[in-house]
Amino acid sequence: MFEKIYLKTQGHTDFLNITEEVQDIVSKAQCQEGIIFLFAKGSTCALTTMEWEEGIKKDVKSVLEKIAPEDFDWQHHKKWGDHNGAAHIRSALMGPDLFIPFEKGKLTLGAWQSVVFIDFDEKPREREIEVKIICG
Repeated sequence: MFEKIYLKTQGHTDFLNITEEVQDIVSKAQCQEGIIFLFAKGSTCALTTMEWEEGIKKDVKSVLEKIAPEDFDWQHHKKWGDHNGAAHIRSALMGPDLFIPFEKGKLTLGAWQSVVFIDFDEKPREREIEVKIICG
């Protein structure tokens, strides 16, 4: 089974909880157990799991700003004339893909675990996530 999730983002480390959309795809699947694979198309975004809580989102932003600050003279800016070098680095560090197992038609997430898409780009974007279900 192959699906897509479409998102509109605000950029600048915009967090979107996509757990419900992912669970809906699993619920529509013809199998009760397996793995769902998610791939975010783009080099300035990432997928992860985390607790969906304002303090954690602020903490993640703070850590990423220390590791790859937006306001830095990145080589990427000189080459392309844009200002999203940090977005590319953050994406490379966190990664664009995610595997999540499911059983009995339900994602096997922990009690506080959510599926989260993060857009690091410097402006609002329309994003696409490719989704593949692998039945087991």
